[in-house]
Amino acid sequence: MGHAILRRSSAKLIIGDAVKEMSKIQTESIDLIFADPPYFLSNNGFTVHAGQQVSVNKGDWDKSRGFTGDWEFHESWIKECRRLLKPNGTIWISGTHHSVFICGAILQRQGWHVLNDIIWYKRNASPNLSCRMFTASHETLIWARKSKKTKHYFDYRTMKATGSEIDSLKNPGKQMRSVWSIGPVRSPEKTFGKHPTQKPIALLDRIIRASSRPGQTVLDPFCGSGTTGVSAISNGRSFIGIDSHPEYLRNIAKPRIIAAMKDYGTATTS
Repeated sequence: MGHAILRRSSAKLIIGDAVKEMSKIQTESIDLIFADPPYFLSNNGFTVHAGQQVSVNKGDWDKSRGFTGDWEFHESWIKECRRLLKPNGTIWISGTHHSVFICGAILQRQGWHVLNDIIWYKRNASPNLSCRMFTASHETLIWARKSKKTKHYFDYRTMKATGSEIDSLKNPGKQMRSVWSIGPVRSPEKTFGKHPTQKPIALLDRIIRASSRPGQTVLDPFCGSGTTGVSAISNGRSFIGIDSHPEYLRNIAKPRIIAAMKDYGTATTS
């Protein structure tokens, strides 16, 4: 049973199932979608965090439903995203090989046009405990528009100007590349608590600045700790976030977004 827990002129957070809550939003009302869906990695394995061996289990929401179940889950929310996006809107999907290839296949099957696949290189990746394969040190982001015929927005000039600044590339004025070296979540971003799949603000800042205009609306159907919302507010966009876990929205996402609204002068009384 979903309901809004934060409603302002610039931000709205909703508790509930992503597909059910998206079905209540007006068709073609969203300019940009960033989605970080479950990777289905909670398989009772182990990884390393801060030098210690820890379980990879995050909760029932991250357990695989089998190939068919995982496919149907991704197919349903991506289909709803297609309905919500404006004709010239775009979607970003983040994932590892456990999920991103399924999402990519579904995008193509539904008629989307993939613009880029971005490699987010993680400089401080966790080591591989089995020592039987390469250490995973990146995630893949897919950027797509609704069809090949639509005209999407891309802030080429800003991305070209900041390419060397952000990526530490010694080629000022060159086009930004599709391999992004962005560090982990910084300590100040965890002021209100930790989320197991939290993304760094720097990553969302780049995505939102590159593919949306100020004043437009950004949706995150799996908003978790609210990083997308913080970035949207700080860059002058409106935000709608959905998550099925009240504790993340109430305890982490909500205070983070309210703080961002105060910092950037967008908070209003309701």
